[in-house]
Amino acid sequence: MSDVIISIRDVNKFYGEGAAKQQVLHDINLDITHGEFISIVGTSGSGKTTLLNIIGGLDRRYKGTCIVDGNPVEKMNERRLSRLRNETIGFIFQNFNLMEHLTAWENVALSSYFIGTNIPLGEEFKRASDVLERVGLKDKILSHPANLSGGQKQRVAIARALFNKPKILLCDEPTGNLDSKTGEDVIQFFKDLNREEKITLLVITHEDRVSKATDRSVHIEDGHIISIDSKDAPVK
Repeated sequence: MSDVIISIRDVNKFYGEGAAKQQVLHDINLDITHGEFISIVGTSGSGKTTLLNIIGGLDRRYKGTCIVDGNPVEKMNERRLSRLRNETIGFIFQNFNLMEHLTAWENVALSSYFIGTNIPLGEEFKRASDVLERVGLKDKILSHPANLSGGQKQRVAIARALFNKPKILLCDEPTGNLDSKTGEDVIQFFKDLNREEKITLLVITHEDRVSKATDRSVHIEDGHIISIDSKDAPVK
């Protein structure tokens, strides 16, 4: 495939200054094509979440180049970066990051209040209701997070990530706080979403059951890519 949506070239990342300076990513090079389902695998502290944050524009203090959907992330101003994150990228986190005082639909529609949303004014409730129904939570639209199970909270988080119809979903340990059955359901939902809508998915994980479900697994240790395993075709 040649339709590259994420291109990372010679990315190096450091934390600290002077004698305390530590390199956490070393010369990372990676191309991800539109519609791929990729896992980034590594032990705690390997640099996988740092890499995901760079791709998502949450961390721009690095050396090298990260191009997302044709945009060089490190060169973008805050306004353009906010628009990229709201229109192109959806984020899903292990801890759900839901606002406890908001209902499910309000949590899902939260991005409509930020710069860069592509949802017409007044359409927030309908769009939020549609995506909640899509993840199997039609009857939980008015529920608050305190009244939802862990699996239901993660589905609200997935619906929120899908609200603006992103091209890319970035998922940081999305099954980490879920029981085995619920985790399997989330993995299957990701597979269906990837297959049916060609959304590019990047999943940070340490679980074999997740990495085995993806097209390619990028293995990172001590800030180095040590291998890239492809399920269907040789790595280019």
